[in-house]
Amino acid sequence: CSAGANKPVLTLFTKKPCPLCDEAKEVLEPYKRRFILQEVDITLPENSAWYEKYKYDIPVFHLNGKFLMKHRVDTQKFEDRLRKVELQ
Repeated sequence: CSAGANKPVLTLFTKKPCPLCDEAKEVLEPYKRRFILQEVDITLPENSAWYEKYKYDIPVFHLNGKFLMKHRVDTQKFEDRLRKVELQ
């Protein structure tokens, strides 16, 4: 089944603990069938570049590798961008 292959990838830059990240994931729950969630722990050594970039901004979201939003989920923006990507 290649249905998953066409889904956009939502990357969440996070670290433990991250109450705002948990909150963001709850807000995204109704959309979860429409994307693949990929979490990147910025505290891991291999993610040090992301740590330098986002240490004061998590949660940060990228959609298909492009910056989307940070701190909180903007559902309107998220839906608009997700729809655009799905139509491509």
